[in-house]
Amino acid sequence: MSLRTLIIALSLLIVTATAPVLQAATTLDYELTGVEKSELKKNIGLYLANISFSGTVPDEATQERIIKTVNTALQPFGYYNADVAVSIENEDVIINVVLGDPLIVANVNREIIGEGRDDPAFRERFNALAIKKGDVLHQPTYEKFKSDMFNYALSNGYFDFYWQATRLDLVREENEANVLLIAQSGRQYAFGEVRLVGDDKAKAIIGRLQPFKSGDPYSAAKLTTFNRRLNETGYFQRAIARPLVSQADGVNVPIEITLSHLPRDIFNVGGGASSDTGPRVRGRWERPWVNSRGHSITGEVYISKPEQAASLDYRIPLEDVNNDYASIKTSYEFEDNTTSDTKSEKLSISGHRFWKEADSPWQRSISLSYEREMFTQGISDPQTISLLMPGYSIGYSESDNALSINQGKFFVVAMQGAHENAGSDISLLKMTAKAKYIATLNNTHRLFLRAEAGAIETEDFDRVPSSLRFFTGGDQSIRGFSYQEIAPSVLNDEGQRVLTGGKYLATASAEYAYPVTDSWRAAVFADVGTATNDFSDPLTTGYGIGAHWLTLIGPVRFYIARGHSEFENTWRFHFTLGPEL
Repeated sequence: MSLRTLIIALSLLIVTATAPVLQAATTLDYELTGVEKSELKKNIGLYLANISFSGTVPDEATQERIIKTVNTALQPFGYYNADVAVSIENEDVIINVVLGDPLIVANVNREIIGEGRDDPAFRERFNALAIKKGDVLHQPTYEKFKSDMFNYALSNGYFDFYWQATRLDLVREENEANVLLIAQSGRQYAFGEVRLVGDDKAKAIIGRLQPFKSGDPYSAAKLTTFNRRLNETGYFQRAIARPLVSQADGVNVPIEITLSHLPRDIFNVGGGASSDTGPRVRGRWERPWVNSRGHSITGEVYISKPEQAASLDYRIPLEDVNNDYASIKTSYEFEDNTTSDTKSEKLSISGHRFWKEADSPWQRSISLSYEREMFTQGISDPQTISLLMPGYSIGYSESDNALSINQGKFFVVAMQGAHENAGSDISLLKMTAKAKYIATLNNTHRLFLRAEAGAIETEDFDRVPSSLRFFTGGDQSIRGFSYQEIAPSVLNDEGQRVLTGGKYLATASAEYAYPVTDSWRAAVFADVGTATNDFSDPLTTGYGIGAHWLTLIGPVRFYIARGHSEFENTWRFHFTLGPEL
């Protein structure tokens, strides 16, 4: 016999000898009786998931293992005296459980040692143990309390906390359990000095962002708030504040802040398109740090076919860097819109003061603007009007996502005024209000509501600049019409309708959308409203169908709309890419 033949024969012999060992294991499939509580069933299932056996039914050893495993799974819930039996019926495994009487908590003994004893918040948390005398023993609640209490202590400056004694005494013969919990809180640490790592030019504004001061009791929640505020400023690529417990000076824990600053200058170029304005390009330049006090400057350029604009905005942070600031802005705007019969060139400079409560969706502002506008509206002669206008606005904005919104609310109310005896060529008062609401039911049915209103009070409307008059129509107002083609009008020498703009504005819209795939929604809508000098004039309406394409940069919205008014009845296609709120 050759060596090769001998090796093959030995290999076959080994495979034959080990065949029973290599037989596939059978996963336990069983029927459980005598247990109704889902919590018990779930735990038994988790414990039994690791049991497997050879053959078609479990042997006696495996059945004993099943009985022990089920008993172990029941014990955390107080059932230490359960009677578990396993039977085989037609190769089906039946596990029958007689739970018996559970262990009842006879005594709960708790004690705090250390400074936590005199801390009302610590005592309240410690006394919130959801186990009391007379309850069925529930070990998951007991273990969770120990873990939660430990985390609470660390989050509130008790860095030396430990459990001096924790014990469950089980008296199975009497179906009783005794709970003992003794916490050693140690001392409570406090916030210490703030240390900046690296460039310290942010030192002047750091103190205004801190929700704590040196000597305040340490709080992880306040440190989290501090980190969030730092990263919301727009000054840093990354900011991390962390406690240096090992370097504590007595009870004072230093807070180390590591900052990674944004580049000196930031440039962004973006674009978009809609059937209102066609393609549009927006460029932005920002210098986050002008000086150590956190002043910043931003320049923007906007270009579309009917409108072009450029602006420079200087921002000055005040007490609350993120929510309380002033700005000085200068801008140039040019509009040549044949649809609204508007040609306008405007220069302006304004000062604004913005503020809101921290973490609040509300924002308020006051402003003072000087505007000089050279305009021709419709068939009127060219005019140049200067206005010095104080203003006030209050707004609310909240949504669940910046791009694809399922739930969101937005509204803003604003007013501006001018008086001919206070630096203006004419007197006027302009008020506007805008609201949007998005709601999605069961992640399926999506409702989008919006409304807008406005009014101008003046005795010399013919001299009101075009940029302040009201026009409507288009993607964002009444679909089925071109951009800003709805407004009061007159006839020119050729008998053509020429727009003059209105004193009043009122529009409303309702849209329903339903997902048809993961990336598309179908929509139906109805719009109604007018820009007018007299609300007795008929309202303009638009209605139709649409589709939303959900992309990574937000939804792209397409609509086919039928517009109806006393001067026009048309079908029009609209599409929009941009935020909905």
